[in-house]
Amino acid sequence: MDVDNFMESYKRAWETSDEHLLASLFTVDGCYRNTPFACQQGHEAIKAYWQRTKLQSDIRLAYEVLERHAGGGIAHWHTTYQVTSEEMFTMWAASTGTNMLARKDGDPLPRLALDGIAIMDFDAGGLCRELRLWWHSKIDG
Repeated sequence: MDVDNFMESYKRAWETSDEHLLASLFTVDGCYRNTPFACQQGHEAIKAYWQRTKLQSDIRLAYEVLERHAGGGIAHWHTTYQVTSEEMFTMWAASTGTNMLARKDGDPLPRLALDGIAIMDFDAGGLCRELRLWWHSKIDG
């Protein structure tokens, strides 16, 4: 696998909330770093983390590969999705460092936009050993 194949499969895994597809992109002990300080290590941890995508709908991911090399690459990615539960909104609000954003009872759940960079390191067989993400998010709209 190369960075282009990885990103296309990553896009499909996110847009379809497919934790099995996502895990299949990684080595058995692969590390998915959704932040610089967190590592979901191994297929089961990656699949458990990916469950949060099931709290999203109308997911759209676009990307541009910025660098390709034999051992990995770098991509810029942009995702938008509709939050479908208070649980997802709470996770997002906590991850932004803002705690809860001001919402009144009955306000609709927002559509979010995430923009980030992905750095991938592959093993000799083409599976991802480590994916490092840096991203920012905002309410889309």
